[in-house]
Amino acid sequence: MNEIKADIENSRTALGIEFGSTRIKAVLIDSSHSPIASGSFEWENRLDNGVWTYSLEDVWHGLQASYQTMAADVKSNYGIMLQKVGSIGFSAMMHGYLAFDGQGELLTPFRTWRNSMTAQAEEELTALFHFNIPQRWSIAHLYQAILNEEKHVEDLAFLTTLSGYIHWKLTGEKVLGVGDASGMFPINEEGKAFDEKLLQTFDQLVSPKQYRWKVQDILPRVLPAGIPAGLLSAKGAALLDASGQLQPGIPLCPPEGDAGTGMVATNSVAKRSGNVSAGTSVFAMIVLEKELKKVHPEIDLVTTPSGSLVGMVHANNCSSDINAWVKLFQELVSLAGADVNKDKLFELLFNQALQGDADGGGLLSYGYFSGENITGMKEGRPLFVRSPESQFNLANFMRVHLFSSIATLKIGMDILFEEEDVQIDKITGHGGLFKTKEVGQKMMAAAMNAPVSVMETAGEGGAWGMALLASYTANKETNESLEEYLDQKVFAGNSGLSVKPEARDVEGFEVFMKRYKQGMAIEQAAVDHFTH
Repeated sequence: MNEIKADIENSRTALGIEFGSTRIKAVLIDSSHSPIASGSFEWENRLDNGVWTYSLEDVWHGLQASYQTMAADVKSNYGIMLQKVGSIGFSAMMHGYLAFDGQGELLTPFRTWRNSMTAQAEEELTALFHFNIPQRWSIAHLYQAILNEEKHVEDLAFLTTLSGYIHWKLTGEKVLGVGDASGMFPINEEGKAFDEKLLQTFDQLVSPKQYRWKVQDILPRVLPAGIPAGLLSAKGAALLDASGQLQPGIPLCPPEGDAGTGMVATNSVAKRSGNVSAGTSVFAMIVLEKELKKVHPEIDLVTTPSGSLVGMVHANNCSSDINAWVKLFQELVSLAGADVNKDKLFELLFNQALQGDADGGGLLSYGYFSGENITGMKEGRPLFVRSPESQFNLANFMRVHLFSSIATLKIGMDILFEEEDVQIDKITGHGGLFKTKEVGQKMMAAAMNAPVSVMETAGEGGAWGMALLASYTANKETNESLEEYLDQKVFAGNSGLSVKPEARDVEGFEVFMKRYKQGMAIEQAAVDHFTH
């Protein structure tokens, strides 16, 4: 306790705040990189005129609420009013479109990663660049706005991601960590900046429009992990801490995306390592040893926070449909007069899935709340299907929904492992799917046909990973790489609890996947013919 108090009083701390899709979380760590205080704020995206978005008012309200809760945690546990921290870092959902004019005014509502409205841009840019440009990427959103002849594009002065926006408002610096930047526009081979040739190619593509801007001029400056990224301004301190206690002048590290912080939080930034983040969306990040042999629309090429090449498989949908069913079951439990909290209900239902038939008893589910690029679905229709011969019971029901939550991810991962012969030494999982001990791990191990590890710190998630990046920037030694810092000073040999795939589960998942692919026409029919 005395050591922690001394760390707080002497600013030997680091603060990470991450804007996830359903929760904004703040984590304060001490000099040993252990979490000592946290705060969070729940929020939800909304579908507004066909666009998945969050309001900027919600961004700032959520930021202040999560910080305030964390600071109250410090006061309650250590008796200290938080006025200064050693370093700060912000992370958020990657991709999307936050476009501002020269006066810093938002030109159009925030378009998040969840939108599937840029199919033409994706197709044309991928062909032009010879590089996969997914629909989520910022450059795809920009080019689609150009194709749609949206008027606001003429006034564009700055284009960034959510983490870049927050960092800009708190420091005045228009910068972005290379991991987050790699989801805006392709990064060069050195992993240090946007690809200069492709920037020129894009400018030539849109030159007939005669815009006043060049694309490089409206994008943030790219910074690898460990490079100082500005100081908290007086205005920024007031924005972050509404109580006015927090002092300006605190150094910030480069803002990052949630994929990068997930890699850091699971110590998966070295080559031949990988991690899976499973929550509202699910994505796998595999640090590659070499370039892929061909362009795959299912595989994004992004980077670690230090600039190493990563093959990323991203599915828009993971746990949303499971959450909806659990909420329904909770209504039934409450109606029956029982008092079972949500966490316990999740644990009971997830463990029940282990009792199901290997393939899920012939049941089928698609948890598509939104469109899914890998399977070509432009919109989402959560769907559950069974035949009269299916083994319809609770165990199979839960097992199939867990299988379905990672089925789209498996389609992309099979390309990496089977077509590209990517080799991997370890996969580490984190996110809500892994919260119930071993269940999510077993399902993921079956899908990957490889061991999956989960660390005790996995529950702290990306906010903790962001705090580690802030600590690395403030405390690294000369020429000390991010990999070395994490290996030697943070994890020190801790590789977590590993679960190996069981033959029964692997075979059952393969049977389910055949059913899943064959039934895709059912999901498409629901998109085509079912509207609210």
